[in-house]
Amino acid sequence: MDKRKKYEELIPQVKALIENETDEVGVQANVAAALHQAFDDYFWTGFYMQRNGNMLRLGPFQGPPACYSIPIGKGVCGTAFAQNKTIVVPDVELFPGHIACSSLSRSEIVVPIHNGRGEVIGVLDIDSKKLNAFDETDASYLEKIMQLLTCEVYSAE
Repeated sequence: MDKRKKYEELIPQVKALIENETDEVGVQANVAAALHQAFDDYFWTGFYMQRNGNMLRLGPFQGPPACYSIPIGKGVCGTAFAQNKTIVVPDVELFPGHIACSSLSRSEIVVPIHNGRGEVIGVLDIDSKKLNAFDETDASYLEKIMQLLTCEVYSAE
């Protein structure tokens, strides 16, 4: 099945998982699990949320152990948060200041998460063991999924 079709089937599933749910941790856990299981190329799938000022702190995830905290503005996650934009990294070795939580990670995509006021509150981070695993298709659909979280879970913030 092609990537686009997988996302098209996944979006209604994610919507059903999070509809009328307000528990941030539970929603993030189920969304990370749904994404991780849908795509064989996903090595690590999870959330980093802003906590304690200038730090992103580890949230629910699927995959091997990860970094507990990432400074805002540092690494792919911190940069995506600071710039409030999705970042696709075809080769993490070429990203200046990449933070290697696992030496097995080869490519990465990071998508900001917003509250109801449009402020960035965290990021979805997905890593792959393959180079060039992510593209604009992933960016577009993952942004739609994060928008679902904004509407369903973070709209009151």
